[in-house]
Amino acid sequence: MERKNIITFAGQPFTLLGTPVNKGDKAPDFTVVANDLSPRTLADYKGKVCIISVVPSLDTGVCDLQTKRFNAEAGALGDHVRILTVSCDLPFAQARWCGATGTANLETLSDYKDVSFGMNYGVLIKELRLLTRAIFVVDSAGTVTYTEIVPEVTNAVNFEAALEAARAAK
Repeated sequence: MERKNIITFAGQPFTLLGTPVNKGDKAPDFTVVANDLSPRTLADYKGKVCIISVVPSLDTGVCDLQTKRFNAEAGALGDHVRILTVSCDLPFAQARWCGATGTANLETLSDYKDVSFGMNYGVLIKELRLLTRAIFVVDSAGTVTYTEIVPEVTNAVNFEAALEAARAAK
């Protein structure tokens, strides 16, 4: 599915591919790659609340800020919450970025291989083969309780709304 007029990147309109996910939907499964090259799916986080922070690339200013902010918030959320940052960056680049920034309280996951996450959550930018900036909160039963696709990719997400949704999720 192609969707136009949803996002811009530096003011330029782009097309999103995939199936959009809405609050109340059962969270779609996906297969991404962890930094050690092992596959990860939504089932790996069964029974946990997940904040899925989606970024185009960790090596950009707003993505760097977004990931560092969620890393800083992770400890206050408790053991029942997992924060996953998903991008199309290669796992090696994600591991390098985490090491350079001291990011250890969340998982960075790569969608480079199959863009399974991007297509299943409707956040793949057709023209760039990158993911758009977005947040999804999934409760422990696998239901999406919060979604945000940022209309201008160079802008930040609503951190407080996402964190509040994660705190409220069970």
